[in-house]
Amino acid sequence: MNYRIENEYLTCEIRDAGAELQSLISKENGKEYIWQGNPDIWHGRAPVLFPFIGQLNGFRYFYNGTEYNMPKHGFARNMTFTPCRISGNEISFYIENNEETLKKYPFEFKLTVNFALSGRALINTISVENKSDKTMYFSPGAHPAFNCKPGDAIEFEKPETVCTERIGKDNLLLSEKFPLLENESTIKITKEIFEPDALIISGLQSEKLRLKGENVIEFTFGKCPVLGIWAKPGAPYVCIEPWYGINDTPEVKKDISEKREIRSLESGKEFSFSWKAEIIS
Repeated sequence: MNYRIENEYLTCEIRDAGAELQSLISKENGKEYIWQGNPDIWHGRAPVLFPFIGQLNGFRYFYNGTEYNMPKHGFARNMTFTPCRISGNEISFYIENNEETLKKYPFEFKLTVNFALSGRALINTISVENKSDKTMYFSPGAHPAFNCKPGDAIEFEKPETVCTERIGKDNLLLSEKFPLLENESTIKITKEIFEPDALIISGLQSEKLRLKGENVIEFTFGKCPVLGIWAKPGAPYVCIEPWYGINDTPEVKKDISEKREIRSLESGKEFSFSWKAEIIS
C-alpha cells in the first residue's frame, strides 16, 4: 500500500513494502524526481539496506561461532513495514525482529524509517534500536534513485582528491583502488563510468553534492563513511547512497564484528542517520 505526504511545495509517496520511497513531485513545476522503477532496467526505487550493506562473502557470516545466511543488502527491503506517526507532511514506518529474521540475524531490533517534508526538501531518517541484551552488529544504508540522464553531473560542495573502490563480478570488493578525483569536484555521469559497477567512495570532505542536469537536486549525505553512486550503465537515473558499511571482500572473517565499517550498538541504544534531497529546479 502507498502512503502520501505533502506540503506547500512537494508531494511524496512511500509504500509499506520495504518502506520504499516511490515518488517525489514538485507542485511548482510538476516534475517527478524519483526513478519510477522500470523492471526492464532496474525495478528498485529507493530500497532501505539493513542489516548489512552489499553482498556478504558466500551470502553468509559468522557470529559467536554460528553461521548465518543473508541476502544481498539484507532483508528489510523485502519486508512489509507498519506505518505510524502519520501527519500531513511526515510519516514513519517500522519493522521489528520476528521468528524469520532471527534465523538470519540473531538480534532483537526495531528499524524505523521516517520521511518528512520541509520546504522544498525531503528528509529521510533511518533509526536502529538494539532491543537485544547483547551488543548488536549491523551496517545500514540508503539507496535512493533520482531521475537524470547520461551527460548530467554530480558536483561535490568541496574539491576532492579520492579514489573509488569497485565490486568484482562476484559482487565482492576488489583490493585495487581506482583514481576518481584529483582536487576536483565534478563527476560526469556517463554510461562507461558504471560499466564496472558502482563507485564506492570513502574519505570525502564534502557532506553534500548537487545532481545537475535538467533537474537540479542538492543531496546532503552528512558524515557517512562510504558513499555509493550507481546506475545501470546508460540508464536514466542515478542512485546516491549513504552507506554505514561496505561489501565484503573475498577474505573470510571469523566473526561479523571484524567486518569493515561494521557498526556496533550496545543493548538499549539507538543509531540513526539522515539524508536530505532539496529540489533546486
